[in-house]
This record gives sequence, structure tokens and C-alpha cells, in this order.
Amino acid sequence: MKLNNKKILITGADGFIGSHLTEKLIRLGYNIRAFVFYNSFGHWGWLDELPDEIKQELDVFTGDIRDPYGVRTAMQGCDVVLHLAALIGIPYSYHSPDTYIDTNIKGSLNIVQAARDLGVEKIVHTSTSEVYGTAQYVPIDEKHPLQGQSPYSASKIGADQIALSFYRAFETPVTIIRPFNTFGPRQSARAVIPTVITQIANGERQLNLGAVHPTRDFSYVSDTVNGFIAMAESDHVLGEEINLGSNFEISIGDTVQLIAETMNVEIDIKTDKQRLRPHNSEVERLWADNRKALELLDWSPEYAQHDGFKHAIAKTAQWFTDPANLAHYKHGIYNI
Repeated sequence: MKLNNKKILITGADGFIGSHLTEKLIRLGYNIRAFVFYNSFGHWGWLDELPDEIKQELDVFTGDIRDPYGVRTAMQGCDVVLHLAALIGIPYSYHSPDTYIDTNIKGSLNIVQAARDLGVEKIVHTSTSEVYGTAQYVPIDEKHPLQGQSPYSASKIGADQIALSFYRAFETPVTIIRPFNTFGPRQSARAVIPTVITQIANGERQLNLGAVHPTRDFSYVSDTVNGFIAMAESDHVLGEEINLGSNFEISIGDTVQLIAETMNVEIDIKTDKQRLRPHNSEVERLWADNRKALELLDWSPEYAQHDGFKHAIAKTAQWFTDPANLAHYKHGIYNI
């Protein structure tokens, strides 16, 4: 599918990955409508931080993904939908699970129902590696069993299945993109890499963290964005679920030490009990098999393996340590 003559709706455009995706597509000259979460302040989230020449090209729709009427209005006249809007904080899902059901499952239902009725040509629905839970085998391919180990991951499993059910029942043109642990500039401090960098950048040397033994497969945000674009363009992905990961596994503890080395500091780690997940909820191991993405999308990560990860960490630390960017973050509190 050629995107240059399509109207593209991006939900969650005001968020971390969504803002990078919106910026990249605008720079490529595409026609973008950015769906951002309504608030009375008129804030567009991270889109507010984009250069003026980018913002001038945006068609911004403010609404709530939980509202089917607003979703339908936003989608009118659009050919392609890149659906990223979701609640993603795992700790917050422990005490507010109902919000996750409304936002992630009902919000996704609103997207596919409107897309079916309006004849949208393609929906790229965003999943997460958390749907796999702790790896039963590695690397994790798309046939791996799904395990809801938190209300968040359960809501994303439900959202994925709603989207796929519309493909199977109504031939709604849905495809599922499943990013592993994306990181980079603009990420929320609820995630471990920004948590570490912002504490160090503010002079802390004893870092408050949760569990550091689990492993993750981290992907730099530009690689994830390129995967979204490849999914939107591909003619071979309808009804498919596709992992986006680096095919590189590293523990959180080793990641913390790599960040400290990159920032030229020595640190100690203090376990903050409030940051620990309940025992059976912790995802102990994630490691992506990304062969399907290479086969169907001709996609592979630029920031791959240890050297690529180290380079991406350096770029991320450079962004966060800019005082103007660091000012967005409250390093002294536990962000959930």
C-alpha cells in the first residue's frame, strides 16, 4: 500500500511512540490526523514539543478513545488507522483495572467498529510483548501462548482479540503489531530506562528501582517507528500478528550498569519495595523472535545487539540530560 495519497489517523499521537511516529510521517510528507486525548488546557502532549514546521502540518483531533462517537468522527475521511492509544502503565493497572478495560478493550472496539462501518482500508493495532508473560521458550515467536500476568496485559490480550475477531468475522482489514520494550526520547519515567537516567541526571547515585533480575528485549524508538510504517505499507500482513524486537536479551541490572557507564558515574541500587510487582505478576524474561518481521516487512532493527543497544542508550541519555527535556520529569517520585 502506498501511503503518499492516503489520509492517516494516528491515535495516541500525543504519547511517546505516537509522537515520534507522527513526526516521522509528517517529515515524509504524509497527510496525518493526530488523535490526542482531550483536556481543558489544550495540551497536545509530546506534540507540543515538535518544531513549528511540523505542528503546522498537523490536523489535530482532540477526543477520548473510549467515546465511540468521537472515534467515528475522527476516523471520517481516513484511509489508514495506526491505533496506539492505550493505558500502558502496569503498576497503575493494579489499582485501576476498570480504566484499562474501558480504554484498551473498549477503545479498540470503537476503532474496529468504526473502521468496519466507514470502509477504512487498513488498521494497524498496537499490541505489546507483555501479552506473552514470562517466556515459556525463547526467543518468543508469535505462536507463543498468551498469559495475562497483570490487568494491563490482560486488557491488551482482550484488545488484540477484539481486533482479530473483526478481521475473522467481518474481514475488517486489521493487522497486529507487537513491539517489545521500546525506549528513547520522550518516554515516560514509569519505564526503567528513563527512571535510571533521570535519577542520575539529577545527581542521584543511589538509585531507587524495582526488580533488576528480569530480562528484556529493548528496541530503540526509531526502529519501532520504522516497523509501524512498514506494517502500514505492507500488502502481506492482514490478520497477522508481528513482533517488533531486537532479538537481543539483557537483564535490567545490566542495563542499569550500562547506563551508568554511558553517563560516567558509579551507582548503587536500592530496592524500592513499592516498585516491585506482585510475585506472580512479574514478567521474568522477554526475548523477541523477529524473523516474521524480516520476512513480511523486510524490517530489521538498526540498533541491534549489544553495540546497537549501547549506541541507542547514549542517544537517549543525551536527550534526557538536556535541561529543557529533563525539566519535564519528576525524578523524586515513583511514577506509575
